[in-house]
Amino acid sequence: MRTFIAIDLLQETKDKLSRLQARLEKSGADVKWIAPMHMHLTLKFLGEIDEDKSIKIAGIIEDTAKKSQQFRLGLSSLSAFPKMESPRIIWVGVGKGNKEATELAQELEARTVKLGIPKEERPFSAHITIGRVSSPLNKEKLVKALKEAENYFGGESTAFAVTQITLFKSTLGSGGPIYEPLQEAKLTTT
Repeated sequence: MRTFIAIDLLQETKDKLSRLQARLEKSGADVKWIAPMHMHLTLKFLGEIDEDKSIKIAGIIEDTAKKSQQFRLGLSSLSAFPKMESPRIIWVGVGKGNKEATELAQELEARTVKLGIPKEERPFSAHITIGRVSSPLNKEKLVKALKEAENYFGGESTAFAVTQITLFKSTLGSGGPIYEPLQEAKLTTT
């Protein structure tokens, strides 16, 4: 089964991201927008794992969560990979809570590598993917819309409490992926 470990987002946060998507959609660009119900912050993509490995990963998630404090996570600026001028992946970065999310991701990376899960090639970047560009159609209008919305969250409080991390199963289908939570592990309260 195809799996990943992530921070799920509150519905209110997903709604804010959905409003941003609607604003960018007006560019008429050919973008496959992520359905709000599927929005999350990936901490570690695991890929294909078997049942035995999923049990071991469940233990890692529980142990990591017990050692980690709850924290607040806030959205910051809008950006794109590889860069704003030639977007392929449209994403929203994390301001508040970036350090804590990065520490969680690094801990999970170090522990899952020991199970034979490949190490990420790029350094961790806390972000939420909101769209994937499918073709160059109306690219210039999209780039303009991205730049105009770059500080969309400026001054607006978007921080929410991160209380758990989740192991998700991802099933790819013709209508896009379907994410199913397999395990949720509560972070420690202060």
